[in-house]
Amino acid sequence: MKKLTKLMMTGLMATALVGTAITSAHAEKLKMATIAPGSSAYLVMTTMASMVNSNQEKYQISVDATGVATKHMVEAAQGKLDLVMGSPVIIDFMKSGKAMYSKLPNAPELAKNIELLFWFPLGAYHTIVYDDSGINSLKDIKGKKVFLGPPGGGAWNVSKQWIEAITGYLPGEDYTSVKASWASALQGFQDRQFDVYISSGIPPFPQVEQLAATNDIRIIGLTKQEVENATDKMLAPTNKPGRVLDVVKTDDYSDGVKNDVDIYTVGSIVGVVARADLSEEAVYVVTKTFWDNLEATYATAPYMRKVVLADAFSAANMKLHPGALKYYEEIGIDIPDEMR
Repeated sequence: MKKLTKLMMTGLMATALVGTAITSAHAEKLKMATIAPGSSAYLVMTTMASMVNSNQEKYQISVDATGVATKHMVEAAQGKLDLVMGSPVIIDFMKSGKAMYSKLPNAPELAKNIELLFWFPLGAYHTIVYDDSGINSLKDIKGKKVFLGPPGGGAWNVSKQWIEAITGYLPGEDYTSVKASWASALQGFQDRQFDVYISSGIPPFPQVEQLAATNDIRIIGLTKQEVENATDKMLAPTNKPGRVLDVVKTDDYSDGVKNDVDIYTVGSIVGVVARADLSEEAVYVVTKTFWDNLEATYATAPYMRKVVLADAFSAANMKLHPGALKYYEEIGIDIPDEMR
């Protein structure tokens, strides 16, 4: 079984030091926002910031890991942030003014003010329960307290849609949706204040190993046979822009995770997004520095191996920032026309 090694812990500690790299006193400061510590998005984006800060002197990225991506994207579009986490699903909601943006009249216009650096895997949505809870499938969450993600965020919507597609259950009717931030929800689940905790991450996801270190847990979802027998409607959440059918394998985690079969679940793609009026040079330098130094992070941040150029353009519903486009053209990457 794979365990969270000292090497990975060293990598996680390194990401906490973003902004401490020695850079030129004249470096231009860039403000990045991502979601809470512990998430794959946090790990990738803080590692990225650390790489950029350590390998060039023109720009220095500081990271704020509070709030939700849906708000961060609006703030970037308004020019309040330089770099944020975005997602294909959220940008579609923003363009159409639907879901969490239904009360924001200028959402479609704001969507034009943000552009992409690259997409990367957020990972599989882990639906986690305690092994002694008696909850062995998604059907068993009826009447339980469930953390879907922070209310109003993209993760909340993905989790809700996944549960509804598989079971028909709705929050507030069939189960209680726990209102909490990522950090408070993780602590609340550890204190057994509620029954089900859902969070997405690239296996082996450090949060899961953290939980499994003190208690036996189980990840619930669909088995391979259940996927093969599932209707198109049941698997619809995995076929939306920026979504995939993902799998958590039995050998992804230590013995504290009591799964004896692979578990299939919804997975998401997210990305690094910039305000459209951020200079071409800044985005070019940030993008180039990231990709040119990525391999050097593998020893201390093994999760970065999942971030590959092949996935950088995996959703074509957002245009690349000219600075990112310049780098990809420079290295001879074929770019979908709709992303130019």
